[in-house]
Amino acid sequence: MDKKQLNKELFTKRKDAYVNSRTHSNPAALQKIAAWLNPSSEQIILDVATGGGQVAKTLAPSAKQVIATDLTPSMLTNVRNSINENDNIFFMIADAEELPFLDHSFDIVTCRIAAHHFPHPEKFIQEAYRVLKPGGKCLFVDNVASEDEAEDQFLNQLEAMRDPSHGRAKKISEWKKLFSTYSFTLLQEDIRIKELPFQDWLHRTTDTEETRQQVIQFIQTADEKLQKCIRLQKEKDRIQSFAIDEWISMWEK
Repeated sequence: MDKKQLNKELFTKRKDAYVNSRTHSNPAALQKIAAWLNPSSEQIILDVATGGGQVAKTLAPSAKQVIATDLTPSMLTNVRNSINENDNIFFMIADAEELPFLDHSFDIVTCRIAAHHFPHPEKFIQEAYRVLKPGGKCLFVDNVASEDEAEDQFLNQLEAMRDPSHGRAKKISEWKKLFSTYSFTLLQEDIRIKELPFQDWLHRTTDTEETRQQVIQFIQTADEKLQKCIRLQKEKDRIQSFAIDEWISMWEK
């Protein structure tokens, strides 16, 4: 099956999990995005792969309009049903790698905790650059892997085991190279240690107990260095949580 079609089917089943996700609804993380961008009532924002719509809903009160896109129609329907009719968010089904907008259409493009699902994330960056106005801002957030090869492989294997829609969490150095390729200028960056409650994280994307046990076994049998790299927390041998790095960066066209 085509990777994008697979992702659509998987996210259709998970649509409620992302709207209600504690991880994706973290107030401090969303407030940082709003503070960095500080959008005005004259600006039009494109939120790519909106998922649960948290970024779109955070920025909409300050912007002229927010266009929230996603590849999965039911995700958009869920977000639309969670807002008031007079909110200035317009919803559109769109592929992040082939945005259906004219050049120089937006003041701001955002993409949060989604690019690790994209088959060709470099195409998203190219498209973001294309649709931004000169001087426009791209606010990008995603889970990132360690620069250490073994830790990179471990994290991505773990994520793919739990979630078939996972593509790859890139290293920060890889993302910077891609953004620089398309002539973006880095304005600001930060790393947040994102603690993930294990059961919430595990059940968001797994359908069977067999898969859950495979994920647990994979973590429990990993060597100490790899368990340390994900900041594993256990209580009486039961996994309580772990943490990964989330990179936020703001770029200018």
